[in-house]
Amino acid sequence: MFKYLSLLLLSVSLLFAGASAHKNGDGRTERKSARIVLVSKVVKLEGEYSLEPSVIYDAIGADYPGRFQFWKEKIPKIKQKLIPTIPAALRSFYDSQGYYDATFSVTEREDAVTIRIDEGEPVKISDVNITSDYDISEIVNFQKGEVFTAKKFIETKAAIVSLMLKEGYCSYALDSKAYVDLESHKVDIRFSLHKGGVCTFGNVTVSGLDTIDPQVVKSRVRAEKGMRFSTEAVQDTSSAIYGLQAFDSVLINVDRKFYNVVPVDITVKEMKDPYHIQAGVGYDTYVGPRVHTKFIKHNFLGDAQQLSLAMAWSSLEQLIRVDFYKPVLADIAGWDIDLGTSLGYSNLEYDGFREKKRWIRAFLKHESERLKLIGGIAVESIRIDTLDEGVCVLPCEAYDTFDLSYPYLDITYDARDSKLDPKYGYYLSGYLETGLPKDNHSSLYLKMQMEARAIYTVSNLTMAVVGKLGSISIEEDSYGGIPESKKFFAGGAYSNRAYGFREIGVITSPTEDLINGALSMANLTLEMDYPLMGNLYGALFTDNTMLTPESYDFSGEIISAAGVGVRYMTPVGPFKLDVGFNVHDPSIYGISFQIGQSF
Repeated sequence: MFKYLSLLLLSVSLLFAGASAHKNGDGRTERKSARIVLVSKVVKLEGEYSLEPSVIYDAIGADYPGRFQFWKEKIPKIKQKLIPTIPAALRSFYDSQGYYDATFSVTEREDAVTIRIDEGEPVKISDVNITSDYDISEIVNFQKGEVFTAKKFIETKAAIVSLMLKEGYCSYALDSKAYVDLESHKVDIRFSLHKGGVCTFGNVTVSGLDTIDPQVVKSRVRAEKGMRFSTEAVQDTSSAIYGLQAFDSVLINVDRKFYNVVPVDITVKEMKDPYHIQAGVGYDTYVGPRVHTKFIKHNFLGDAQQLSLAMAWSSLEQLIRVDFYKPVLADIAGWDIDLGTSLGYSNLEYDGFREKKRWIRAFLKHESERLKLIGGIAVESIRIDTLDEGVCVLPCEAYDTFDLSYPYLDITYDARDSKLDPKYGYYLSGYLETGLPKDNHSSLYLKMQMEARAIYTVSNLTMAVVGKLGSISIEEDSYGGIPESKKFFAGGAYSNRAYGFREIGVITSPTEDLINGALSMANLTLEMDYPLMGNLYGALFTDNTMLTPESYDFSGEIISAAGVGVRYMTPVGPFKLDVGFNVHDPSIYGISFQIGQSF
């Protein structure tokens, strides 16, 4: 009884709290809804302060346009409700910056808030003492006479812990102290580190599975038993398991430790809604405006298998394909082998010709922490129409057809420190394809491609070099040829950025090329990326391309491009926008964009 009466009174109270009432002259009661108006006032800073005003505005919660918001007026404003919090916010902020004696007063007027600041004398570092059996001098980069900030001190401790775990020392002992003397405005910093013994990973356990074999999950574990402990291996394991696209959550616990042996406890939650449909309208740098859709059934029939249907349409391309992927088809000599199949149809227009292709292919794949091996076989039926400005040169019935089957091998060794945004390391890959003709229209051929990347960073300047080399040899006694699309072309975000995707054929001069594909290819890219502000980076690059009509001929003309770009870092890699120019004729230029790093 009292419970329901209380609820009734609460409801009535809320009803009247949200409105005001008065009586009209005729005795009727009117209710007016109460409105909350948020008033902003201009912020003015006075006094003696050395810190950047924009940092102070941010500390008190004031709105101030950023450097790139040039269309907004550069006037700081703060909401009325935040004004009473200014003194406490400034006190906390200045203490964190080492200005413990800072004083400030806040004066509020009708249209503005004036903050008078006297920073006083900051606390400075008088001594830095490091006792460690592991070199941490690059991390502990405090200098005598430097203003002490609690934030940097805490970040330094976190960096030391992160380094110890990354290098396998999970039994480290770290003692860090900052002895602050407010009277003399000095602080002595002490770091004492004992790295302890090297830790290794122990047994791997998996829980939370219902329709998926534990071996499927264990095949993606990069933190293998007996391997040196590393937080990077734990992160790689998480990424690889998520890569199966069969789980809503993956938790990896490495908190237990037995005599420097760390068990790996994996808890997963299988995907609750395994159906995924995506559709959209976009713009591709090659085919232009594009409509696409994709249907995916994750965990198809269990064991993290995947079935997908993809379709795309544009004025230059029509595509439909079906893919099936099965992880851990077999275990061969301790290597987990995956199976993939694909079949589909595409109608794609290139410069000078149109290719209609039907295909079916199957492949086996093994992937470990750095190594990826793919071996497969493909069968293709290709029709080539020669075009002049999109129109068949001959009657479209007078086309070339190629019926091909070819085994192929793709090998990659990735030693970069990150696949999304590498700063150090190298990357090697090789591809081999052998065409087996089925009739007189096709030839026996051998296609080879190699790629090498090297990345190094100095003082936030990331430098990268990417080299590509390829050649196709055709059996001399063959009566037929090979499809034009099998030959080498260049242009686009991954080769020469002064041109669009696959716009460069056989090169005849530094500014001219043919529509024909090449039998030999070489490409060299040099790039430098440097942070401008926050997640925004600037880039300088040069792309140099050689395409020749003969096999193993690397003595031809070169088209060189140079350009600038910007990169915005996102959780899935950088969004890149580049503008490249032909160095011999700047009127030839290209604009390319992509998500993901090209080195």
